[in-house]
Amino acid sequence: MPAREEMPSTLRRSSKQAQDLWATVHDNAVEQYGEGERAHRTAFSALKHSFEKVGDHWEAKVEKGPSDAQAARHGVRARRGGETAGGVDANASKAHLYDVAKRLGVQGRSRMTKAQLVEAIGRANEMASRKALEAERD
Repeated sequence: MPAREEMPSTLRRSSKQAQDLWATVHDNAVEQYGEGERAHRTAFSALKHSFEKVGDHWEAKVEKGPSDAQAARHGVRARRGGETAGGVDANASKAHLYDVAKRLGVQGRSRMTKAQLVEAIGRANEMASRKALEAERD
């Protein structure tokens, strides 16, 4: 099935560049691995190197690269799974994370550590995505 038909809603609300990257990698992964979870994981892995999730959509990162420790892994270790930051650029500076948290209206952000900011942004992203999905259904 073509990637455009399977594109997650967070990507449909994102820039054309993010959509094109995900679709291209997804279609190539389907050719190599077949349809399914692995093709989606591969496409999201590529997306997370250039984009970060902010609220209910993906935005270009200031610097390209892995978004968290799991994304930096290669080979068998990468396929074993593990905790991810869910699209939040955990490798970004604390100042950048603070700015993202401010845009998302995260309360108590000035007292948070970098790890706490990553978690709070992740929760805010989930809530924004859920609200956007509900609005699409109405």
